[in-house]
Order: sequence, then structure tokens, then C-alpha cells
Amino acid sequence: MTAVTLSRALPRLLARLLPVGLALARMAAQAVGIVAIVFLLARLIPGDAVDVKGLEGDLTAAQQSELRHQFGLDRPVAEQMAAWSWRALHGDFGDSIRFGRPVSGMLATAVPETLLFTGLSFAFGLLLAAGVAIGAVTTGNPVLRGLVNFFNVWSVALPTFCVGVVGILVFSIWLNWLPVFGSLVLPVIIIGIDSAGLIVKPLYEELAEAATSAHVRTARAKGLPGWRVTLRHLLPTAVPVTLALSGLVLTSLVAGTITMEVLFGLPGIGSLMLNAIHGRDYPVIQATIVVVAVALVAVNAATDLLHRLIDPRMSS
Repeated sequence: MTAVTLSRALPRLLARLLPVGLALARMAAQAVGIVAIVFLLARLIPGDAVDVKGLEGDLTAAQQSELRHQFGLDRPVAEQMAAWSWRALHGDFGDSIRFGRPVSGMLATAVPETLLFTGLSFAFGLLLAAGVAIGAVTTGNPVLRGLVNFFNVWSVALPTFCVGVVGILVFSIWLNWLPVFGSLVLPVIIIGIDSAGLIVKPLYEELAEAATSAHVRTARAKGLPGWRVTLRHLLPTAVPVTLALSGLVLTSLVAGTITMEVLFGLPGIGSLMLNAIHGRDYPVIQATIVVVAVALVAVNAATDLLHRLIDPRMSS
């Protein structure tokens, strides 16, 4: 590549990357704001982890005062935040006040469980939405068209927590098909259907509009098999809208998986966060919030970047 060509291409490249950089900076600022707010709100809750340990272990007032000094809980909140932020930037989230274990080790156990749950739910929801939407457009089957509306209404009208409670009553207690705690089957299905409901309606409408376009009608007039028309002409038009919706779905999965982990007793970030809140375990609360905030920033940044690369209209 010559210097002239490079000088011409560089401004265009910068023009495409600048919106992405600004979006990343905005989302990073939001993540920092979330962590700071949670840090402050956690300390507004009456009592702290030392009070909880005192109730559990009958600690004397002198022992509780010594523990507060040991963990820095007797220092001003601003000083605590500055010290914790500096350590966190270097990957040190401290030790759990309640259990005396490194928080990083607790995260290393919980994060893979949440990633597995989230990944399975997202994959199931995406495949379900794509299968129903493509089938409804290509076959015109009224049952599949009805499923498009059913899943869409499901995601809007039915809270996943309530569906989870009903699922436990039906499949775990009445039918005794699944264990109440520890099984991924039921929560993955519930979250997957909820995710499919967010995708299936816009995807169906996008595919239905593409199916009436001139190039698709021409392909069918030439006698191309239906599967080739779908793969070569329908699916490419659905990629941008699916990618945009995937970012929304992955963001909503953060809240959905946390509630499902608590309800079904899954050892992920949600359960770790709830137990830390109950125990006023500040280092664990802060670390889990950081993980969630960074995950949200990463998901939004990745989907936005991919959307801009796949759909040139986003860069205009």
C-alpha cells in the first residue's frame, strides 16, 4: 500500500472507528458510575459484615472493632473507595470479610457457571427464534405464525421469575421430573423462550419483507429450491437485525440469569451476589457488580462493532 493510498484510507478508517470509540468511552463511564453508586449504596445499608459475623460467632465489641480496623471499615467512605479502586485496577478484589477467602477465587468458581448458563440460554433462544421465524416465512404455516406471536407475548407479559416458580411447582414438585435445585434444564428453557420472544417478531417481519423483494421473487421464478433461496437471499438480510437484537437479548440475560440462579440454586454470579448482600460482604458485592458492569460494556461494544462492520449504513 502506497503512502498516498494510506493517507486516503486513514481518514475513512478513523471516521468509522470514532463512533465506536465514543460509544466505548460512554459505556465505560456508565460502568464506572454503576460501580461507584453500588459502593456507596452498600454502605448505606444498616450494619456490615462484622455485625453479621458478630451475630453468627458471638464476637465481643472489642473483637468487632478490631475486625473493622483490619478490613478498613472504620475509614472514611471516600478513602475506602479510593483504596479499593486502586487494588481492583490491579486485579486484586481483596478477601471476603465473611469467609476470609480471596474474592478472585470465588469469582473464578462462579463466573464459568454463569457463562455456561447464559451461553446455553442464548443459543437455545436464538435457534428457537430463527427456526420459528424462518419456518413461518418460508412455509406460511399458521401454527408457526401463531408461535411467533406467542413467544413475543410471552417475553412481554410473563416475568421469568414467576414462570420459574410455576416451573418448579409443576416439573419438580408435582411431576418430580427435575430436581428443585442445581439443574440447568428448566432455567435454560425458560430464559431461552424469553430470549426468543425478544428476537422472533422483528426477525419474522424482516424476513417477511425480504421475501417479497424483487431479487427473491426472481430467484424463485428461476426455479431455485426453497432452501437455496432461504440461505442465499433471506438469511443475509436478517443478519443485521439479528445481531442488533442479540445485543439487547444478552443485556437482558444478565438480569434474567441472576434471578434464575437464585431461584434454582445455581452457583453462579447471581447466587454469589445475593449471599454477599445478605452478609454485607462488601468486597464480594463490589467485585460481582464490576463483573456484571464489565460484561454489559463488553457485550454492547462487541455487538455495536459487529453491527457496524456488517451493516455499512451504521457508519454513515
